[in-house]
Amino acid sequence: MKRMLPILALLVLAAAPEMAAAQAPCGRLETLAAAEGGPYRVSVGEPEGRPAAVLILLPGGGGFADLDDRGCPRALTGNSLIRSVPAFRTAGMATALVDAPAAYQGGEGLGGFRIEPGHAAALGGLVPVLRQRYSVPVWIVGTSRGAISAANAASRLDGDAAPDGVVLTSPVSAGGRGRLAWVAQSVFDLPLDRIRQPLLLVGHEADRCLRSPPASLATIAAAASGSARLQVVTVTGGPGSRFASAAVEACEGREPHGFAEQEAEVAAGIVRFVRGGRY
Repeated sequence: MKRMLPILALLVLAAAPEMAAAQAPCGRLETLAAAEGGPYRVSVGEPEGRPAAVLILLPGGGGFADLDDRGCPRALTGNSLIRSVPAFRTAGMATALVDAPAAYQGGEGLGGFRIEPGHAAALGGLVPVLRQRYSVPVWIVGTSRGAISAANAASRLDGDAAPDGVVLTSPVSAGGRGRLAWVAQSVFDLPLDRIRQPLLLVGHEADRCLRSPPASLATIAAAASGSARLQVVTVTGGPGSRFASAAVEACEGREPHGFAEQEAEVAAGIVRFVRGGRY
C-alpha cells in the first residue's frame, strides 16, 4: 500500500489585469508552499478554451529553470519539455512548469532530493489544486533527471495527491560514479512496481547519453508492469548527435536525448496518450 503524503497549499500570486498580456507567452507565476526545501515557483499556462488535461512539467538537469516574475524560464531553455510548452498548449493542454524549490537552486539544483519523499509530497500538493481548478485529469511529465522526480511522485503518492498518469521521456536509468553520490541515482531507486496509473515511456534510438540508454525502457516497463495502461516508444530520425561518442554533452536537450528538432512529433504523441489513445 502506498503511503499517504500530506497535501500542501498552492498560493496564487495574482497578476494585475494589465500584466496578463505580457505573461501570456510564458505563464502565470504561482508559488507552491512545501514543508521541505522551501517554496516552489510554478509557471501555469492555459490553452485557448477549456483544457483537456493539465501537464505538470519537470525538466531535467538540476531542475532549476530560474523562473522570472512573468513565469518565463531564464535557465534550462534548451530542455525538451520547456521547448514543448507552446505545442502542448496548442494541443489543448494546460501546463504547469515546476522550478526547483528555494533550497535547491544552487549549482547542483535538486540533486539527490529528487528521490526523497518530501519532493513527492510537494508535487502531491500541486496535483489536487490543479485538478480542482480545471476539473480535468492532471498528469506528471518528467524528462531525463526530471523523470526521477516524476517516478517519485507516481510511485509514492496516493488518493487525491496522486497524478492521473505519468510520462517519462529519456528517463535516467543508469547511475554513475562521481564526487557527488546522487549522480548514481536513477528511476530504479524508486518503487516502480507501485505505479498504477497509465505510464508512457519515450526514448530516442540515437540517445547516446550514458545515463539514459534507450534499451533500458523495456526494463523500466517490466518494473512498472502494474501500470493500468503502459506503452513504450522509441523515437527515430531527427538530425542525430553532434558528438561522435557518448559524453556528458550527449545528455543535453538539443541532442537526440532531448528529441532535437522533433519536439512537435513527441509532444503530439504524448498528448494522444494523455487523451486515452496510443502514442
